[in-house]
Amino acid sequence: MRIKKRPWAKELYENNQDFYQKFPENLKGNWQNYFENSAPIELEIGSGKGGFITQLAKKEPKKNFIAMEINEMALAFLLRKQIANPLPNLRLVIGNAHEIERYFTMGEIANIYLNFSDPWPKKRHAKRRLTSPEFLKKYQNILQKGGKIHFKTDNENLFAYSVKAIANESNLFLNYLTFDLHHSEYSEENIVTEYEQKFSKNGSRIFMLEAQYLRRC
Repeated sequence: MRIKKRPWAKELYENNQDFYQKFPENLKGNWQNYFENSAPIELEIGSGKGGFITQLAKKEPKKNFIAMEINEMALAFLLRKQIANPLPNLRLVIGNAHEIERYFTMGEIANIYLNFSDPWPKKRHAKRRLTSPEFLKKYQNILQKGGKIHFKTDNENLFAYSVKAIANESNLFLNYLTFDLHHSEYSEENIVTEYEQKFSKNGSRIFMLEAQYLRRC
């Protein structure tokens, strides 16, 4: 995600450190204490400006949500929204998806959302895709038994790769998928992201799937 630097972002972060977590590894195993309740915790990896996760947090007030983003400039837009109108069940995290096992302990997360992740189209970069076998194993290590992965993309090649990667995991079951989300039975409950709105306006189909871990290993 390429976002121009904003002169206000640095001061925003400096003056509002209670509204985000820059060192999520310090909370490993203690996220429910951070939320001050025992509600399930759901994680979006790559939240961008937060359009999806804020809508979801408003829709599901009895659940807790973590917006994780590596791009501090992107997260600054969500931080500004959270400061102006705080959602008590939403927490912001500056973090790298490669490090999620350092941030969360076994079974600490209920569900994971991956929305319009970087497709990393070159074969030599396949391990960087957020639906690669390497990442699927990381997710299994932090998700609860029965935990789910929700994945959306406009990239057909990435979607095909993701379906195959999931099918090759013996402990991961594909609950459902669609090759055209906005013209499917799942469209009514769908929360549209910023990228999704842009891509669909340009005529792109949106691909979506839900996969579930059957057991803890």
